Amino acid sequence: MKYFFRFIRTILGPFMLLNEYLARPKGLERTPDAQKNVDAACKKLALYQFNTCPFCIKVRQEMRRLSLSIELRDTQGSKQHRDTLLAQGGSPKVPCLSITSDDGSVKWLYESRDIMAYLDQRFARS
Repeated sequence: MKYFFRFIRTILGPFMLLNEYLARPKGLERTPDAQKNVDAACKKLALYQFNTCPFCIKVRQEMRRLSLSIELRDTQGSKQHRDTLLAQGGSPKVPCLSITSDDGSVKWLYESRDIMAYLDQRFARS
Protein backbone atom coordinates (compact mmCIF):
# COMPACT_ATOMS: atom_id res chain seq x y z
CA MET A 1 0.00 0.00 0.00
CA LYS A 2 2.87 2.34 0.84
CA TYR A 3 4.39 1.80 -2.61
CA PHE A 4 1.02 2.40 -4.28
CA PHE A 5 0.74 5.87 -2.74
CA ARG A 6 4.37 6.61 -3.55
CA PHE A 7 3.67 5.65 -7.17
CA ILE A 8 0.57 7.88 -7.28
CA ARG A 9 2.53 10.81 -5.79
CA THR A 10 5.28 10.28 -8.37
CA ILE A 11 2.77 10.60 -11.20
CA LEU A 12 0.57 13.33 -9.72
CA GLY A 13 3.30 15.24 -7.87
CA PRO A 14 4.46 17.45 -10.75
CA PHE A 15 0.85 18.42 -11.52
CA MET A 16 0.18 19.22 -7.87
CA LEU A 17 3.29 21.42 -7.70
CA LEU A 18 2.33 23.18 -10.94
CA ASN A 19 -1.15 23.85 -9.57
CA GLU A 20 0.38 25.18 -6.34
CA TYR A 21 2.55 27.56 -8.35
CA LEU A 22 -0.28 28.76 -10.59
CA ALA A 23 -2.71 29.23 -7.69
CA ARG A 24 -0.34 31.26 -5.50
CA PRO A 25 -2.32 33.69 -3.38
CA LYS A 26 -1.33 37.32 -3.12
CA GLY A 27 0.51 37.89 0.13
CA LEU A 28 -0.78 40.09 2.93
CA GLU A 29 0.83 43.53 2.82
CA ARG A 30 2.11 44.98 6.07
CA THR A 31 4.16 48.00 6.98
CA PRO A 32 7.91 47.28 6.97
CA ASP A 33 8.04 47.39 10.79
CA ALA A 34 5.07 45.04 11.12
CA GLN A 35 6.59 42.61 8.58
CA LYS A 36 9.88 42.73 10.48
CA ASN A 37 8.05 41.72 13.69
CA VAL A 38 6.25 38.90 11.87
CA ASP A 39 9.53 37.66 10.37
CA ALA A 40 11.09 37.63 13.85
CA ALA A 41 8.15 35.61 15.21
CA CYS A 42 8.44 33.17 12.28
CA LYS A 43 12.01 32.32 13.30
CA LYS A 44 10.50 30.33 16.18
CA LEU A 45 8.41 28.22 13.78
CA ALA A 46 9.30 25.35 11.45
CA LEU A 47 7.00 23.38 9.18
CA TYR A 48 7.83 19.69 8.79
CA GLN A 49 6.43 18.70 5.41
CA PHE A 50 7.15 17.28 1.98
CA ASN A 51 6.54 18.87 -1.39
CA THR A 52 3.79 16.74 -2.89
CA CYS A 53 1.65 16.25 0.22
CA PRO A 54 -1.71 17.93 -0.54
CA PHE A 55 -2.18 18.96 3.08
CA CYS A 56 1.30 20.49 3.17
CA ILE A 57 0.47 22.39 -0.02
CA LYS A 58 -2.59 23.87 1.71
CA VAL A 59 -0.47 25.04 4.64
CA ARG A 60 2.21 26.50 2.34
CA GLN A 61 -0.49 28.41 0.44
CA GLU A 62 -1.76 29.82 3.75
CA MET A 63 1.80 30.83 4.62
CA ARG A 64 2.05 32.69 1.30
CA ARG A 65 -1.34 34.35 1.85
CA LEU A 66 -0.16 35.62 5.24
CA SER A 67 3.35 36.52 3.94
CA LEU A 68 5.10 34.24 6.45
CA SER A 69 8.73 33.17 6.12
CA ILE A 70 8.55 29.93 8.09
CA GLU A 71 11.39 27.45 7.65
CA LEU A 72 10.35 24.36 5.67
CA ARG A 73 11.87 21.05 6.77
CA ASP A 74 11.52 18.22 4.25
CA THR A 75 10.82 14.96 6.06
CA GLN A 76 10.84 12.93 2.88
CA GLY A 77 14.26 14.05 1.68
CA SER A 78 16.00 14.38 5.06
CA LYS A 79 16.29 11.46 7.45
CA GLN A 80 17.42 13.91 10.16
CA HIS A 81 14.21 15.96 9.90
CA ARG A 82 12.07 12.82 9.83
CA ASP A 83 13.85 11.41 12.89
CA THR A 84 13.48 14.72 14.75
CA LEU A 85 9.78 14.83 13.96
CA LEU A 86 9.30 11.25 15.13
CA ALA A 87 11.41 11.58 18.29
CA GLN A 88 10.19 14.98 19.46
CA GLY A 89 6.76 15.29 17.84
CA GLY A 90 5.78 11.68 18.43
CA SER A 91 4.62 10.89 14.90
CA PRO A 92 6.15 11.11 11.39
CA LYS A 93 2.87 12.52 10.07
CA VAL A 94 3.02 15.76 8.04
CA PRO A 95 2.31 18.61 8.01
CA CYS A 96 3.50 19.44 11.50
CA LEU A 97 4.32 22.89 12.83
CA SER A 98 7.04 23.13 15.45
CA ILE A 99 6.42 26.12 17.72
CA THR A 100 9.29 27.14 20.01
CA SER A 101 8.23 29.34 22.92
CA ASP A 102 10.37 31.99 24.62
CA ASP A 103 11.35 29.56 27.39
CA GLY A 104 12.67 27.06 24.81
CA SER A 105 9.86 24.51 25.08
CA VAL A 106 8.50 23.17 21.81
CA LYS A 107 4.87 22.50 20.92
CA TRP A 108 4.11 20.23 17.98
CA LEU A 109 0.95 21.08 16.04
CA TYR A 110 -0.36 18.45 13.61
CA GLU A 111 -3.30 18.65 11.17
CA SER A 112 -3.32 21.18 8.35
CA ARG A 113 -6.61 22.72 9.48
CA ASP A 114 -5.27 23.32 13.00
CA ILE A 115 -2.00 24.73 11.66
CA MET A 116 -3.81 27.11 9.30
CA ALA A 117 -6.15 28.25 12.09
CA TYR A 118 -3.15 28.90 14.37
CA LEU A 119 -1.32 30.89 11.70
CA ASP A 120 -4.41 32.88 10.81
CA GLN A 121 -5.19 33.66 14.46
CA ARG A 122 -1.61 34.66 15.22
CA PHE A 123 -0.61 36.55 12.06
CA ALA A 124 -3.67 37.72 10.10
CA ARG A 125 -3.98 40.93 12.11
CA SER A 126 -0.25 41.57 12.57
